[in-house]
Amino acid sequence: QVRLVESGGGLVQPGGSLRPSCAVSGVQFNIYGVSWYRQAPGKQRDLVARISSGGSTYYVDAVKGRFTISRDNAANTVYLKMDTLKPEDTAVYYCKLDGSNYWGQGTQVTVSS
Repeated sequence: QVRLVESGGGLVQPGGSLRPSCAVSGVQFNIYGVSWYRQAPGKQRDLVARISSGGSTYYVDAVKGRFTISRDNAANTVYLKMDTLKPEDTAVYYCKLDGSNYWGQGTQVTVSS
């Protein structure tokens, strides 16, 4: 059974940092890319960042230079380090196994003073 479980969201002030994680089980993790998406209230779910099985990364322009995606194959986990957070980063953040329809349940990130 394939599972993706996000954790590490929370409430942070503008300019702060968070590092959500996505723990993956039920698949050979090291052969899959993993992506982070986010969905703000009333908006569609959009791609934020992606990391390939080989460690290549991609970021959308809105987070480039502020977010860092990484993976730990020994722990079957992908991380999203988010720095210099802005109120417009507020959303539910989801991870997804690339090439599949497997998603996590999401973790809420709220940036507010």
